[in-house]
Parts: sequence; C-alpha cells; structure tokens
Amino acid sequence: MEQNEEEQKDWKSLEPSRNVKIFLTVLYCLILSLGIVGNSVTIHVAQVLHRNGYLQKNVTDHMVSLACSDLLVLLIGMPVELYSAIWFPFLSSSGDAACRIYNFLFEACSYATILNVATLSFERYMAICHPFRYKALSGSRTTKLLLLAWLCSGLVALPLLIVTGTEGHIPEGRRMPVQNLTFCTNLSQHWVMYRTSIFTAFVLYLLVLVGVALMCRAMIVVLRAPMGPNESGTNGAGRDVSKHESARLKASRKQSILFLVLIVCALFVCWMPNQIRRLMTAALPKSSWTASYLRNYVKLHLVADSFFYLSSVLNPLLYNLSSRQFRSAFWQTLVCRLSLEHVNRRTLESSRASKSSSNTVRPLLRRSLNRIRTVTSDRSTPPSAEERQITPDPTEQQPATSEPQEEERDQATTLTLTDEQTNCIQLKTADH
Repeated sequence: MEQNEEEQKDWKSLEPSRNVKIFLTVLYCLILSLGIVGNSVTIHVAQVLHRNGYLQKNVTDHMVSLACSDLLVLLIGMPVELYSAIWFPFLSSSGDAACRIYNFLFEACSYATILNVATLSFERYMAICHPFRYKALSGSRTTKLLLLAWLCSGLVALPLLIVTGTEGHIPEGRRMPVQNLTFCTNLSQHWVMYRTSIFTAFVLYLLVLVGVALMCRAMIVVLRAPMGPNESGTNGAGRDVSKHESARLKASRKQSILFLVLIVCALFVCWMPNQIRRLMTAALPKSSWTASYLRNYVKLHLVADSFFYLSSVLNPLLYNLSSRQFRSAFWQTLVCRLSLEHVNRRTLESSRASKSSSNTVRPLLRRSLNRIRTVTSDRSTPPSAEERQITPDPTEQQPATSEPQEEERDQATTLTLTDEQTNCIQLKTADH
C-alpha cells in the first residue's frame, strides 16, 4: 500500500502546476473559439466569393475541405487533450475502444489538413506552370484529388486502430499495473508496428513540405518571366485589354502563392514540436524511458499541443493576409453586413454604358438627315394657293430654326463626328 502511494506521488510530481493548468485551459478555450469562428466564416466566405465570381470552384473546394479538417482537429482533439493531457495526464477512464477511435480520427483529420495543402499546391502548380495540360484534365479532378487526400490520411491513421489502446504502468519488480495509472498510449505488444507508422507519417509530413516548397518556387519563376508576344495583343485596344487581364491574373496567382508559402511556414513551425514529441514515443519503448526522458516528454507535450492547435487557427488569418477581397468579405461577415457585388456586374454596366453612348450617335444622325430632307423638299416644292394666302410670322419661325442650330453646334462640339455627319451638317449650313 505504501509502495502504491509512493508510485502515485512520483507520477503526480510530473503534472503541471495548478497555475499552468488554468493558463493552458484559458489558452485552449481561446484557440478553440477563434478556430471555430474563423474556419466557419472561411467556409461561408469562400462559397460567397465563388457565387460572385471571385473564386474558382476548385479553389473554393480546397478552401472548404481545409477548413473542415481544421475544424475537426479542434473539435475532436482539444477537449480530449484538455482533460487527459492537462488536468488528468496519468488517468484514462475512456476505455480501450474510445482510445483507439480517438487516435484514429485525430490522426486522420490532422493529416487531411496537410494533404489538402498538398493538393491545393498541386492544382495551382499545374494551372500556372502547365496551363494546357491543366485544361486538358477532366472537370472532376478537384473532387478526385480531395477524395484521394482524405483516403490517404485515413490509411496513414489506420494502424493506430491496432497499435494504440489503454495500458497500465507496471513498475519494476511488479506484475500488475499500478491502480489509477492507466494511459491511452501505444501498446507494448505492437511496438514495431507503432514505430513504423510514426516514422512513415513523419516522412510523409516532410515530403509534403518539401514538395509544396518546390512547387511554389517553380510558380514564382514562371510568374517572374516576361510576357510572350501572344499575350501582348495585335492592336492597341487588344493590347491594353490583354495586359490588364494578364496583370489581374498574375495578381490572383501571386495571392495563391503567397498563401501557400505562408501556410508551409506555419505548418513547419507549428507541427515540428508535435512531430518531435511523436518521434520521442517511437524512438524508445516505454520500458526504456528514464525519469528525465519522461519529464522532458511531459513538458514538450504541453508546448507541442498548443502549437499544433494554433496551426488550425492560422489558416483564416493567412487567407486574410494574402487576399484583400477575402479580407473585406471576412470582416463584413463578422459584423453581419456582407454586401458583395458580383465581379461581372461592373463589366456589364460599363459595356451597357458604352453601347448606349454609341447608340446615341445614330438618332442624332437621323434627326439631322430628316431636317435636311424636310428643308430641301420644302424649297423644291412650290407653295400652294392656300399656303400663299397664309403668310407665316417671321417671329414664330425664328425659334424653330435657331434652336436646332444651337443644338447642332453643341452636338458638333461635344461629339466626334463621322464623315457622313460632317457632310450632312455642311450641306445643311450651305442651304441656310
């Protein structure tokens, strides 16, 4: 009995102090709240931007999938970690099945996040560096890539259904575990399989980071290259429109590259402590852990989890930093005043305005021609007997002739006349 109490007292000394527990609880609640709000608003804003023509459907699907994986990581992991890693780190009352399911779901959602980043980077790389091959692919490629990402993350997490579970601590010289010291951990009988799965997941993590970094570098090289002759246009107007569209396209692509670079840096900084902690569990079996090794692991566990969950909150912030349009829509959604104009509405209004201004020239030309025909027909046709008897008052005719002349002068000064209009006005002036 005394030995049992002594063992529990030694384990209790590894727990964080009460002040640290309170601080981490407040920090976790803040991260959880910001993560839920930020990722939920990101899903809504991405769909609104897609409906209004600011985002392509494939980019929207990637953003929604990434936000969903971040939400699942926060909702599944943080409450369990808050209870089991902070307040009661050496006690697990959840049961063996719950321990296995939790480890599987948390691992799958975590690696779905990083694989979603990989698929988004691959699509942007193909669109910028290989546009013709990108257009030749089928329209459902984004859905297939996202399904492949979630399937691979499930395969990465699948071994944890076997190699993890509840296991008690068996001190040296005893055959039974100490009471109330049961952990949700990797099982000793599946040590080799657990070690293989952890190292495989770590290699996948490094491959994704290096691959995304190389794709970003290739995209930056392509965007820095000068425009070819085909992008310049043939005439002046076509050249200006082409340059404007090319500049706008390059700006949107630069925003995508900026986001990818920022998210790779965030994944490296926020995930690396957690990866080191996982490697510590796979480097040595638990029976070979010393007291200092265990003490360092417990301390690293708290820091690694905080940084890991922080990465799920950073993605909405990175969207806001990399896109001005997303930032505007995001803050409008937060204050419940989202008023977003469709991207084609201004183009339609400007085209209608230019069409109406060009159509106003034809009525003016018709009016001038009709007046010229009326004047010439009146002068060529001799007046009848009744018309001779009725002599018009010159004072009544003067406003009718002077008003069109003033109107025509204003039109001649404000409009750029065609050759046909110039001839008509010259003809009319000669008749007068």
